[in-house]
Amino acid sequence: MVKGITRQVILVKSPDPKLFEEAIFIVKDEAVNREGVTADQVIRQARQAADSYLKGARSPRGRWGAGSRLLWAALGAVLASAAWAVGVFAPGLLMIG
Repeated sequence: MVKGITRQVILVKSPDPKLFEEAIFIVKDEAVNREGVTADQVIRQARQAADSYLKGARSPRGRWGAGSRLLWAALGAVLASAAWAVGVFAPGLLMIG
């Protein structure tokens, strides 16, 4: 025998089924019983939440993305190589005074 309570849920189909088939939202009881809240509003909010999650998952991490990370790594390698070359080939240039 199964005991429990019944809950209202909303299933939102994924626009990109490569990773997810659907999102399941459990609706709060007070959201259903509140006056002025329609079923369309609840469904619209569930879709917006699923869409914003997918947009966040698709965007590159960080502010600049992977391309700029490669640029910074290359710049760091060039500067480190330049500092090494100056130290090996022109040690007198680093002496101050």
